[in-house]
Amino acid sequence: MARFVIVPQWQGSPSSRAMQLVDGAQAIAGDLPRGACTVIEVPLEAGESLETGVLRFSALTRTRDAVALETAGADPAVIVIGGDCGVSVGAISSAIEREPSLAVVWFDAHPDLHTFETSISGAFGGMTLSAVLGEGADGLTLPSGAVPAERVVLAGARDYEPDEETRVTELGIRAIDVADLAPETLADAVSATGAAGVYIHVDLDVLDPSVLTGVTGAVPFGLTLTQLLAAISAVRGIAPLAGATIAGFAPHSPDAAVDDLGTILRIVGALA
Repeated sequence: MARFVIVPQWQGSPSSRAMQLVDGAQAIAGDLPRGACTVIEVPLEAGESLETGVLRFSALTRTRDAVALETAGADPAVIVIGGDCGVSVGAISSAIEREPSLAVVWFDAHPDLHTFETSISGAFGGMTLSAVLGEGADGLTLPSGAVPAERVVLAGARDYEPDEETRVTELGIRAIDVADLAPETLADAVSATGAAGVYIHVDLDVLDPSVLTGVTGAVPFGLTLTQLLAAISAVRGIAPLAGATIAGFAPHSPDAAVDDLGTILRIVGALA
C-alpha cells in the first residue's frame, strides 16, 4: 500500500488565497486511507524572513526538516500531499539518500526557477526548483550538485518570467511544453538523464483550468487529465518511482473541492 505524507503548508505561496492550500491538503487526505496517512504539523505562524530574502523563511525551514525526517528511508516511495510546491524539497532530499542517481520530473505551469535574488514576491513557491538544484537560501536548498540540471525535466510549464526563461537556457534544463508533451517524448527525456530512479512533482496548475479549477494561479492552455496520466505512466515505465508530490490544491469552497477530487484521485492512482 502506498504511504501518504500530508503537508498543509501555505507559507511558500505568494497568493492571497494561500490559506486555502491548507483546505486542499486536508480535502485530499479525507479521501485517502486514514491508516496510510501521516500529517505533518505545519507552523501556524507565518514565520520570519531572517534577512534571507525568502518570505516566511523560519516556518518553511521547520516544515522542510519535518518532511525530510518523515520521508527518510521510506520504502515503498512516499507520496507527499501539499500544500504549496515547497513541500517537495525535503522529500527529494530524502529520496536522494536512497537513490543518489535521481531524476526529477517537474509538472508545473510555472518553472519555479527564481532565487531570492530574482524573485519580486520573495515567495518560496517560485524558487522551489532552484532549491532542488542547490541554489537559494541556506536551510531550504539541497546540496549543490545533488540533483544536477541535466537530470531535471520540466514538463508543461507555460508561464515563464524573463529571468526564468534565461535560467532554463543557461542551465540546460530539458523543458517540454504542453503541445510537445507526448508520452514517448517525456519517456525519452527521462531516459536520457541516465537516472536510476525518478521523483515526480505535480503542481495541479499544470492542468488546464477547464480540467481543475481549485488552484491559486490558473494558467490557460494546460494539460488535459488524459495527457497528464499518460505522461506519468510513461515516466514510471522508465525508472522506479523514488517519491512523488501532488501540490497546489486550493479549492474555493467545500463544494468546489468535491468537484475536483475525482480528478485528483486519478492522479493519486497513477502515482500510487
